[in-house]
Amino acid sequence: MKKLNELIDCEYDTLIKGIKMNSKEIEPGDLFLCTMGVTRDRHDFIDDAIKNGASAIVVSKDVGKKDVPVVKVDDTNKMLPILCKKFYDNPDEKLTLISVGGTDGKTSTATIIQTLIGSDKCGYIGTNGRSCAKFKKDVNNTTPDTDKLYMYFDEFVKAGCKYTVMETSSEAYFRHRLDTLSYQSGVITNITSEHLNIHGSFENYLECKCMQFKRIKKDGTSILNKDDKHYDEVRKACTGKVLTYGKDKSNDLCISSYTIKPNKTEIKFVYNKKEYNIESPLLGDFNVYNLAAAILTVISLGFDIDKIIPNIKDISISGRLDVLEDIGQDFTVMVDYAHTPNGIKNLLDFVNTLDINRSIVVIGQAGERDYLKRPIVGKTVCDNADHAIFCYEDPRSEDPKDIIDMIVKDVKDKSKYEIVIDRSKAIKKAIDIAKKDDIVLILGKGNETYEKLKDGTIYFNDEEEAMKHLKARMKK
Repeated sequence: MKKLNELIDCEYDTLIKGIKMNSKEIEPGDLFLCTMGVTRDRHDFIDDAIKNGASAIVVSKDVGKKDVPVVKVDDTNKMLPILCKKFYDNPDEKLTLISVGGTDGKTSTATIIQTLIGSDKCGYIGTNGRSCAKFKKDVNNTTPDTDKLYMYFDEFVKAGCKYTVMETSSEAYFRHRLDTLSYQSGVITNITSEHLNIHGSFENYLECKCMQFKRIKKDGTSILNKDDKHYDEVRKACTGKVLTYGKDKSNDLCISSYTIKPNKTEIKFVYNKKEYNIESPLLGDFNVYNLAAAILTVISLGFDIDKIIPNIKDISISGRLDVLEDIGQDFTVMVDYAHTPNGIKNLLDFVNTLDINRSIVVIGQAGERDYLKRPIVGKTVCDNADHAIFCYEDPRSEDPKDIIDMIVKDVKDKSKYEIVIDRSKAIKKAIDIAKKDDIVLILGKGNETYEKLKDGTIYFNDEEEAMKHLKARMKK
Protein backbone atom coordinates (compact mmCIF):
# COMPACT_ATOMS: atom_id res chain seq x y z
CA MET A 1 0.00 0.00 0.00
CA LYS A 2 1.06 3.57 -0.67
CA LYS A 3 -0.32 7.05 -0.17
CA LEU A 4 -1.72 8.85 -3.20
CA ASN A 5 0.77 11.73 -2.88
CA GLU A 6 3.61 9.18 -2.95
CA LEU A 7 2.42 8.07 -6.37
CA ILE A 8 1.47 11.39 -7.95
CA ASP A 9 2.05 15.07 -7.23
CA CYS A 10 -1.07 16.09 -5.26
CA GLU A 11 -2.24 17.19 -1.82
CA TYR A 12 -3.99 13.94 -0.87
CA ASP A 13 -2.45 11.37 1.46
CA THR A 14 -5.25 8.88 0.80
CA LEU A 15 -4.12 5.29 1.29
CA ILE A 16 -4.09 3.26 -1.95
CA LYS A 17 -4.40 -0.53 -1.78
CA GLY A 18 -4.33 -1.23 -5.52
CA ILE A 19 -4.57 0.35 -8.98
CA LYS A 20 -7.36 -0.57 -11.39
CA MET A 21 -8.69 0.68 -14.73
CA ASN A 22 -11.81 -1.50 -14.79
CA SER A 23 -14.58 -0.22 -12.52
CA LYS A 24 -15.98 -3.76 -12.17
CA GLU A 25 -12.70 -4.95 -10.63
CA ILE A 26 -12.49 -2.13 -8.07
CA GLU A 27 -12.16 -3.21 -4.45
CA PRO A 28 -12.31 -0.93 -1.39
CA GLY A 29 -9.19 1.26 -1.25
CA ASP A 30 -8.29 1.00 -4.95
CA LEU A 31 -7.23 3.91 -7.16
CA PHE A 32 -9.33 4.12 -10.34
CA LEU A 33 -7.66 5.44 -13.50
CA CYS A 34 -10.00 6.69 -16.22
CA THR A 35 -8.08 5.49 -19.24
CA MET A 36 -9.32 5.56 -22.83
CA GLY A 37 -10.01 2.07 -24.18
CA VAL A 38 -10.60 0.81 -27.71
CA THR A 39 -14.35 1.37 -27.48
CA ARG A 40 -14.85 2.82 -24.00
CA ASP A 41 -14.06 6.00 -22.14
CA ARG A 42 -13.61 4.96 -18.52
CA HIS A 43 -14.56 8.45 -17.32
CA ASP A 44 -18.10 7.16 -17.88
CA PHE A 45 -17.67 4.64 -15.08
CA ILE A 46 -16.43 6.87 -12.27
CA ASP A 47 -19.62 6.59 -10.22
CA ASP A 48 -19.54 2.78 -10.55
CA ALA A 49 -15.92 2.75 -9.35
CA ILE A 50 -16.76 4.90 -6.33
CA LYS A 51 -19.76 2.70 -5.54
CA ASN A 52 -17.46 -0.34 -5.57
CA GLY A 53 -15.06 1.32 -3.11
CA ALA A 54 -12.54 3.39 -5.07
CA SER A 55 -10.66 5.65 -2.67
CA ALA A 56 -9.45 8.09 -5.36
CA ILE A 57 -9.82 8.83 -9.07
CA VAL A 58 -7.30 9.95 -11.72
CA VAL A 59 -8.86 11.68 -14.74
CA SER A 60 -7.91 13.62 -17.85
CA LYS A 61 -11.25 15.45 -18.15
CA ASP A 62 -13.24 17.75 -15.90
CA VAL A 63 -15.68 15.49 -14.07
CA GLY A 64 -16.94 17.79 -11.32
CA LYS A 65 -16.81 17.20 -7.60
CA LYS A 66 -16.88 13.63 -6.33
CA ASP A 67 -17.03 12.02 -2.88
CA VAL A 68 -13.39 10.91 -3.16
CA PRO A 69 -10.21 12.78 -4.20
CA VAL A 70 -9.92 13.47 -7.93
CA VAL A 71 -6.55 14.18 -9.58
CA LYS A 72 -6.42 15.49 -13.14
CA VAL A 73 -3.53 14.69 -15.51
CA ASP A 74 -2.90 15.38 -19.20
CA ASP A 75 -3.12 11.74 -20.33
CA THR A 76 -4.36 8.92 -18.09
CA ASN A 77 -3.12 6.22 -20.49
CA LYS A 78 0.43 7.52 -20.27
CA MET A 79 0.16 8.07 -16.51
CA LEU A 80 -1.02 4.52 -15.78
CA PRO A 81 2.33 2.69 -16.22
CA ILE A 82 4.15 5.42 -14.27
CA LEU A 83 1.83 4.99 -11.28
CA CYS A 84 1.92 1.18 -11.44
CA LYS A 85 5.71 1.16 -11.58
CA LYS A 86 5.85 3.26 -8.41
CA PHE A 87 3.12 1.32 -6.62
CA TYR A 88 4.82 -2.06 -7.08
CA ASP A 89 8.33 -0.71 -6.33
CA ASN A 90 9.77 -1.09 -9.85
CA PRO A 91 9.44 -4.89 -10.24
CA ASP A 92 10.39 -4.63 -13.94
CA GLU A 93 13.85 -3.44 -12.89
CA LYS A 94 14.29 -6.57 -10.76
CA LEU A 95 13.72 -8.79 -13.80
CA THR A 96 15.54 -9.27 -17.09
CA LEU A 97 12.76 -8.55 -19.58
CA ILE A 98 12.55 -10.26 -22.97
CA SER A 99 10.13 -8.96 -25.60
CA VAL A 100 8.68 -11.17 -28.33
CA GLY A 101 6.94 -9.30 -31.16
CA GLY A 102 5.63 -10.15 -34.60
CA THR A 103 2.37 -11.05 -36.31
CA ASP A 104 2.59 -14.84 -35.97
CA GLY A 105 4.54 -17.15 -33.68
CA LYS A 106 4.79 -14.92 -30.59
CA THR A 107 3.27 -17.48 -28.23
CA SER A 108 5.37 -20.34 -29.55
CA THR A 109 8.62 -18.37 -29.50
CA ALA A 110 8.00 -16.96 -26.03
CA THR A 111 7.10 -20.41 -24.66
CA ILE A 112 10.24 -21.91 -26.18
CA ILE A 113 12.36 -19.16 -24.60
CA GLN A 114 10.85 -19.89 -21.18
CA THR A 115 11.50 -23.62 -21.64
CA LEU A 116 15.12 -23.10 -22.71
CA ILE A 117 15.84 -20.85 -19.72
CA GLY A 118 13.71 -22.88 -17.32
CA SER A 119 10.37 -21.96 -15.76
CA ASP A 120 12.01 -21.88 -12.32
CA LYS A 121 14.01 -18.85 -13.50
CA CYS A 122 11.77 -17.36 -16.20
CA GLY A 123 8.17 -16.19 -16.10
CA TYR A 124 5.93 -16.04 -19.19
CA ILE A 125 3.18 -13.55 -20.06
CA GLY A 126 1.13 -13.91 -23.24
CA THR A 127 -1.81 -15.50 -25.00
CA ASN A 128 -1.52 -18.64 -22.88
CA GLY A 129 -1.69 -16.72 -19.61
CA ARG A 130 1.08 -16.06 -17.10
CA SER A 131 3.18 -18.81 -15.64
CA CYS A 132 6.35 -19.92 -13.99
CA ALA A 133 7.37 -23.03 -12.07
CA LYS A 134 5.23 -22.00 -9.08
CA PHE A 135 1.95 -21.07 -10.79
CA LYS A 136 -0.10 -20.85 -13.98
CA LYS A 137 -2.86 -18.22 -14.22
CA ASP A 138 -4.96 -16.44 -16.85
CA VAL A 139 -4.44 -12.99 -18.38
CA ASN A 140 -6.96 -10.61 -19.92
CA ASN A 141 -4.99 -9.79 -23.09
CA THR A 142 -1.95 -11.10 -24.96
CA THR A 143 -0.13 -8.10 -23.52
CA PRO A 144 -2.10 -7.28 -20.35
CA ASP A 145 -3.27 -3.84 -19.36
CA THR A 146 -0.63 -1.98 -17.38
CA ASP A 147 -2.38 -2.21 -14.01
CA LYS A 148 -2.20 -6.00 -14.27
CA LEU A 149 1.18 -6.18 -15.99
CA TYR A 150 3.07 -4.67 -13.06
CA MET A 151 1.16 -6.86 -10.64
CA TYR A 152 2.31 -9.88 -12.66
CA PHE A 153 5.92 -8.69 -12.61
CA ASP A 154 5.61 -8.41 -8.83
CA GLU A 155 4.30 -12.01 -8.72
CA PHE A 156 7.32 -13.26 -10.66
CA VAL A 157 9.76 -11.40 -8.42
CA LYS A 158 8.14 -12.93 -5.33
CA ALA A 159 8.24 -16.37 -7.02
CA GLY A 160 12.03 -16.07 -7.42
CA CYS A 161 12.15 -15.49 -11.17
CA LYS A 162 15.09 -13.60 -12.65
CA TYR A 163 13.71 -13.34 -16.22
CA THR A 164 10.33 -12.64 -17.80
CA VAL A 165 9.54 -13.28 -21.45
CA MET A 166 6.45 -11.49 -22.70
CA GLU A 167 4.50 -11.30 -25.93
CA THR A 168 4.24 -7.62 -26.88
CA SER A 169 1.43 -6.72 -29.26
CA SER A 170 1.27 -3.73 -31.58
CA GLU A 171 -1.87 -2.56 -29.79
CA ALA A 172 -0.02 -2.54 -26.46
CA TYR A 173 2.49 -0.06 -27.89
CA PHE A 174 -0.31 1.93 -29.52
CA ARG A 175 -2.10 2.16 -26.15
CA HIS A 176 1.13 3.13 -24.28
CA ARG A 177 0.94 0.07 -22.01
CA LEU A 178 4.68 -0.51 -22.29
CA ASP A 179 6.07 3.03 -22.17
CA THR A 180 8.01 2.49 -18.94
CA LEU A 181 9.64 -0.83 -19.86
CA SER A 182 13.15 -1.59 -21.11
CA TYR A 183 14.12 -4.97 -22.57
CA GLN A 184 17.44 -6.76 -22.44
CA SER A 185 16.51 -8.69 -25.58
CA GLY A 186 13.78 -8.21 -28.16
CA VAL A 187 12.97 -10.67 -30.94
CA ILE A 188 10.61 -10.33 -33.89
CA THR A 189 9.15 -13.35 -35.67
CA ASN A 190 7.61 -11.90 -38.83
CA ILE A 191 5.39 -9.05 -39.98
CA THR A 192 2.27 -9.37 -42.11
CA SER A 193 -0.82 -7.17 -42.24
CA GLU A 194 -2.94 -7.29 -39.06
CA HIS A 195 -4.99 -5.05 -36.72
CA LEU A 196 -5.54 -2.34 -39.33
CA ASN A 197 -8.82 -1.47 -37.57
CA ILE A 198 -6.66 -0.04 -34.77
CA HIS A 199 -3.65 1.28 -36.67
CA GLY A 200 -5.40 2.61 -39.77
CA SER A 201 -2.65 1.57 -42.18
CA PHE A 202 0.04 -1.06 -42.55
CA GLU A 203 2.70 1.65 -42.20
CA ASN A 204 1.32 2.58 -38.77
CA TYR A 205 1.14 -1.09 -37.80
CA LEU A 206 4.76 -1.64 -38.83
CA GLU A 207 5.80 1.44 -36.86
CA CYS A 208 4.17 0.05 -33.72
CA LYS A 209 5.80 -3.34 -34.29
CA CYS A 210 9.19 -1.62 -34.42
CA MET A 211 8.62 0.25 -31.15
CA GLN A 212 9.96 -2.67 -29.12
CA PHE A 213 13.42 -2.03 -30.54
CA LYS A 214 13.34 1.54 -29.26
CA ARG A 215 12.89 0.06 -25.79
CA ILE A 216 15.97 -2.21 -25.93
CA LYS A 217 18.60 -1.29 -23.32
CA LYS A 218 21.89 0.20 -24.52
CA ASP A 219 23.68 -3.07 -23.74
CA GLY A 220 20.77 -5.15 -25.01
CA THR A 221 20.21 -7.05 -28.26
CA SER A 222 17.66 -7.04 -31.08
CA ILE A 223 17.05 -10.41 -32.76
CA LEU A 224 15.64 -10.25 -36.30
CA ASN A 225 14.35 -12.69 -38.90
CA LYS A 226 16.45 -11.88 -41.95
CA ASP A 227 14.15 -13.93 -44.19
CA ASP A 228 11.14 -11.76 -43.40
CA LYS A 229 10.27 -9.37 -46.23
CA HIS A 230 10.16 -6.40 -43.84
CA TYR A 231 13.61 -7.10 -42.38
CA ASP A 232 15.18 -3.95 -43.84
CA GLU A 233 12.53 -1.63 -42.35
CA VAL A 234 12.81 -3.31 -38.95
CA ARG A 235 16.61 -3.22 -39.06
CA LYS A 236 16.50 0.57 -39.47
CA ALA A 237 14.57 0.84 -36.19
CA CYS A 238 17.37 -0.89 -34.25
CA THR A 239 20.08 1.25 -32.70
CA GLY A 240 22.19 -1.22 -30.73
CA LYS A 241 23.49 -4.74 -31.20
CA VAL A 242 21.60 -6.84 -33.76
CA LEU A 243 21.67 -10.61 -34.27
CA THR A 244 19.88 -12.34 -37.15
CA TYR A 245 18.52 -15.78 -37.91
CA GLY A 246 17.49 -17.30 -41.26
CA LYS A 247 18.58 -19.66 -44.01
CA ASP A 248 21.52 -17.68 -45.40
CA LYS A 249 24.97 -18.48 -44.07
CA SER A 250 25.51 -14.80 -43.24
CA ASN A 251 23.08 -15.05 -40.29
CA ASP A 252 24.36 -15.34 -36.73
CA LEU A 253 22.19 -18.45 -36.43
CA CYS A 254 21.82 -20.20 -39.77
CA ILE A 255 18.98 -22.63 -40.48
CA SER A 256 21.15 -24.92 -42.58
CA SER A 257 18.59 -27.67 -43.28
CA TYR A 258 15.64 -29.48 -41.74
CA THR A 259 13.42 -32.50 -42.30
CA ILE A 260 9.88 -32.62 -40.94
CA LYS A 261 8.77 -36.10 -39.91
CA PRO A 262 5.34 -37.20 -38.58
CA ASN A 263 6.30 -36.73 -34.92
CA LYS A 264 9.44 -34.59 -34.91
CA THR A 265 11.62 -32.22 -36.92
CA GLU A 266 15.31 -32.85 -37.51
CA ILE A 267 17.17 -29.55 -37.87
CA LYS A 268 20.74 -28.54 -38.59
CA PHE A 269 21.62 -25.12 -37.17
CA VAL A 270 24.98 -23.40 -37.60
CA TYR A 271 26.10 -21.01 -34.88
CA ASN A 272 29.58 -19.55 -34.49
CA LYS A 273 30.80 -21.82 -37.34
CA LYS A 274 29.72 -24.95 -35.46
CA GLU A 275 26.96 -27.31 -36.62
CA TYR A 276 24.23 -28.42 -34.24
CA ASN A 277 21.99 -31.36 -35.14
CA ILE A 278 18.77 -30.89 -33.22
CA GLU A 279 15.68 -33.03 -32.80
CA SER A 280 12.66 -30.85 -32.12
CA PRO A 281 9.20 -32.05 -31.00
CA LEU A 282 7.69 -29.11 -32.91
CA LEU A 283 6.30 -29.60 -36.42
CA GLY A 284 6.06 -27.25 -39.40
CA ASP A 285 8.45 -24.90 -41.19
CA PHE A 286 7.23 -22.00 -39.07
CA ASN A 287 8.32 -23.76 -35.88
CA VAL A 288 11.84 -24.16 -37.25
CA TYR A 289 11.98 -20.35 -37.41
CA ASN A 290 10.35 -19.98 -33.98
CA LEU A 291 12.94 -22.31 -32.46
CA ALA A 292 15.80 -20.47 -34.19
CA ALA A 293 14.48 -17.15 -32.89
CA ALA A 294 14.21 -18.49 -29.36
CA ILE A 295 17.67 -20.10 -29.31
CA LEU A 296 19.35 -16.94 -30.58
CA THR A 297 17.46 -14.82 -28.04
CA VAL A 298 18.55 -17.01 -25.14
CA ILE A 299 22.15 -16.99 -26.42
CA SER A 300 22.00 -13.16 -26.48
CA LEU A 301 21.27 -13.26 -22.75
CA GLY A 302 24.55 -15.04 -22.09
CA PHE A 303 23.40 -18.68 -22.02
CA ASP A 304 25.62 -21.40 -23.50
CA ILE A 305 24.00 -23.00 -26.56
CA ASP A 306 25.32 -26.42 -25.58
CA LYS A 307 23.57 -26.17 -22.22
CA ILE A 308 20.17 -25.04 -23.52
CA ILE A 309 19.86 -27.55 -26.40
CA PRO A 310 18.97 -30.46 -24.04
CA ASN A 311 15.88 -28.48 -22.97
CA ILE A 312 14.44 -28.57 -26.50
CA LYS A 313 12.96 -32.01 -25.92
CA ASP A 314 10.76 -30.56 -23.15
CA ILE A 315 9.06 -27.96 -25.36
CA SER A 316 5.25 -28.13 -25.31
CA ILE A 317 3.04 -25.29 -26.57
CA SER A 318 -0.55 -25.39 -25.43
CA GLY A 319 -3.11 -24.56 -28.11
CA ARG A 320 -0.64 -25.02 -30.95
CA LEU A 321 -0.98 -28.14 -33.11
CA ASP A 322 -2.85 -29.86 -30.27
CA VAL A 323 -3.98 -33.27 -31.51
CA LEU A 324 -6.98 -34.72 -29.71
CA GLU A 325 -6.72 -38.07 -27.99
CA ASP A 326 -7.21 -41.15 -30.13
CA ILE A 327 -10.35 -42.85 -28.86
CA GLY A 328 -10.67 -45.22 -31.80
CA GLN A 329 -11.49 -42.79 -34.62
CA ASP A 330 -9.79 -43.31 -38.00
CA PHE A 331 -9.26 -39.58 -38.57
CA THR A 332 -7.37 -36.78 -36.78
CA VAL A 333 -8.76 -33.77 -34.92
CA MET A 334 -6.38 -30.87 -34.29
CA VAL A 335 -6.87 -27.53 -32.49
CA ASP A 336 -4.66 -24.55 -33.27
CA TYR A 337 -4.62 -20.82 -32.56
CA ALA A 338 -3.86 -19.84 -36.18
CA HIS A 339 -6.10 -16.88 -37.05
CA THR A 340 -4.13 -14.60 -39.40
CA PRO A 341 -3.90 -15.24 -43.15
CA ASN A 342 -0.17 -15.94 -42.89
CA GLY A 343 -0.54 -18.21 -39.86
CA ILE A 344 -3.36 -20.16 -41.48
CA LYS A 345 -1.43 -20.52 -44.76
CA ASN A 346 1.67 -21.77 -42.95
CA LEU A 347 -0.35 -24.32 -40.99
CA LEU A 348 -2.23 -25.59 -44.04
CA ASP A 349 1.02 -25.79 -46.01
CA PHE A 350 2.32 -28.10 -43.30
CA VAL A 351 -0.89 -30.15 -43.15
CA ASN A 352 -0.82 -30.62 -46.91
CA THR A 353 2.56 -32.36 -46.60
CA LEU A 354 1.00 -35.06 -44.42
CA ASP A 355 -0.42 -38.33 -45.68
CA ILE A 356 -4.11 -37.45 -45.31
CA ASN A 357 -7.32 -37.81 -47.28
CA ARG A 358 -9.07 -34.44 -46.79
CA SER A 359 -8.54 -31.36 -44.64
CA ILE A 360 -11.68 -29.93 -43.01
CA VAL A 361 -11.30 -26.51 -41.37
CA VAL A 362 -13.60 -24.93 -38.78
CA ILE A 363 -12.93 -21.21 -38.40
CA GLY A 364 -14.43 -17.74 -37.94
CA GLN A 365 -13.11 -14.24 -37.38
CA ALA A 366 -13.39 -11.96 -34.34
CA GLY A 367 -15.95 -9.20 -34.18
CA GLU A 368 -14.90 -5.57 -33.63
CA ARG A 369 -11.47 -6.43 -35.01
CA ASP A 370 -9.67 -6.03 -38.35
CA TYR A 371 -12.46 -6.54 -40.90
CA LEU A 372 -10.09 -6.07 -43.86
CA LYS A 373 -8.46 -9.46 -43.31
CA ARG A 374 -11.76 -11.38 -43.18
CA PRO A 375 -12.08 -12.05 -46.94
CA ILE A 376 -8.36 -12.84 -47.09
CA VAL A 377 -8.82 -15.47 -44.40
CA GLY A 378 -11.80 -16.96 -46.23
CA LYS A 379 -9.94 -17.20 -49.51
CA THR A 380 -6.79 -18.54 -47.82
CA VAL A 381 -8.74 -21.34 -46.15
CA CYS A 382 -10.72 -22.29 -49.25
CA ASP A 383 -7.65 -22.18 -51.50
CA ASN A 384 -5.62 -24.45 -49.22
CA ALA A 385 -8.11 -26.77 -47.50
CA ASP A 386 -10.52 -29.29 -48.99
CA HIS A 387 -13.55 -28.07 -47.08
CA ALA A 388 -14.32 -25.17 -44.74
CA ILE A 389 -17.05 -24.68 -42.16
CA PHE A 390 -17.37 -21.01 -41.19
CA CYS A 391 -18.83 -20.14 -37.80
CA TYR A 392 -18.72 -17.42 -35.16
CA GLU A 393 -15.55 -16.61 -33.23
CA ASP A 394 -15.86 -13.92 -30.54
CA PRO A 395 -18.42 -11.90 -32.57
CA ARG A 396 -18.93 -9.40 -29.73
CA SER A 397 -21.50 -6.80 -30.80
CA GLU A 398 -21.41 -7.74 -34.50
CA ASP A 399 -23.89 -10.07 -36.19
CA PRO A 400 -21.97 -13.36 -36.80
CA LYS A 401 -23.72 -13.79 -40.16
CA ASP A 402 -22.41 -10.39 -41.30
CA ILE A 403 -18.87 -11.40 -40.33
CA ILE A 404 -19.12 -14.70 -42.20
CA ASP A 405 -20.55 -12.96 -45.28
CA MET A 406 -17.39 -10.84 -45.33
CA ILE A 407 -15.21 -13.94 -44.89
CA VAL A 408 -16.67 -15.71 -47.94
CA LYS A 409 -16.99 -12.59 -50.10
CA ASP A 410 -14.05 -13.45 -52.38
CA VAL A 411 -14.51 -17.23 -52.48
CA LYS A 412 -15.62 -18.09 -56.03
CA ASP A 413 -16.28 -21.81 -55.53
CA LYS A 414 -19.23 -21.97 -53.14
CA SER A 415 -18.92 -25.77 -52.90
CA LYS A 416 -15.68 -25.31 -50.94
CA TYR A 417 -17.47 -24.20 -47.78
CA GLU A 418 -20.62 -24.24 -45.70
CA ILE A 419 -21.88 -21.96 -42.97
CA VAL A 420 -22.81 -23.23 -39.51
CA ILE A 421 -22.99 -20.11 -37.39
CA ASP A 422 -22.96 -21.76 -33.94
CA ARG A 423 -19.35 -22.78 -33.22
CA SER A 424 -20.22 -25.90 -31.23
CA LYS A 425 -22.50 -27.13 -34.02
CA ALA A 426 -19.81 -26.31 -36.60
CA ILE A 427 -17.28 -28.44 -34.70
CA LYS A 428 -19.85 -31.25 -34.45
CA LYS A 429 -20.55 -31.06 -38.18
CA ALA A 430 -16.83 -31.28 -39.03
CA ILE A 431 -16.37 -34.34 -36.81
CA ASP A 432 -19.54 -36.00 -38.10
CA ILE A 433 -18.51 -35.68 -41.78
CA ALA A 434 -14.88 -36.74 -41.23
CA LYS A 435 -13.91 -39.94 -43.01
CA LYS A 436 -10.91 -42.28 -42.79
CA ASP A 437 -7.57 -40.41 -42.86
CA ASP A 438 -9.22 -36.96 -42.85
CA ILE A 439 -7.89 -34.21 -40.59
CA VAL A 440 -10.27 -31.81 -38.86
CA LEU A 441 -8.62 -28.48 -38.02
CA ILE A 442 -10.39 -26.23 -35.50
CA LEU A 443 -8.65 -22.88 -35.84
CA GLY A 444 -8.60 -19.43 -34.27
CA LYS A 445 -8.93 -19.98 -30.53
CA GLY A 446 -6.37 -22.58 -29.46
CA ASN A 447 -6.84 -23.39 -25.78
CA GLU A 448 -8.81 -20.22 -24.93
CA THR A 449 -11.74 -20.82 -22.61
CA TYR A 450 -14.25 -18.18 -23.69
CA GLU A 451 -16.40 -16.81 -26.48
CA LYS A 452 -17.30 -13.12 -26.46
CA LEU A 453 -20.88 -12.81 -27.65
CA LYS A 454 -23.25 -9.85 -27.92
CA ASP A 455 -24.85 -10.64 -24.56
CA GLY A 456 -21.59 -11.26 -22.71
CA THR A 457 -18.77 -13.76 -22.35
CA ILE A 458 -19.50 -17.48 -22.09
CA TYR A 459 -17.22 -20.41 -21.21
CA PHE A 460 -16.12 -22.23 -24.36
CA ASN A 461 -13.10 -24.35 -25.19
CA ASP A 462 -12.51 -25.80 -28.66
CA GLU A 463 -10.72 -28.91 -27.40
CA GLU A 464 -13.45 -29.74 -24.90
CA GLU A 465 -16.19 -29.18 -27.47
CA ALA A 466 -14.37 -31.31 -30.03
CA MET A 467 -13.81 -34.14 -27.58
CA LYS A 468 -17.48 -34.04 -26.51
CA HIS A 469 -18.65 -34.40 -30.11
CA LEU A 470 -15.97 -36.97 -30.92
CA LYS A 471 -17.08 -39.18 -28.02
CA ALA A 472 -20.71 -38.80 -29.10
CA ARG A 473 -19.86 -39.92 -32.63
CA MET A 474 -17.86 -42.90 -31.44
CA LYS A 475 -20.80 -44.11 -29.35
CA LYS A 476 -23.07 -44.31 -32.37
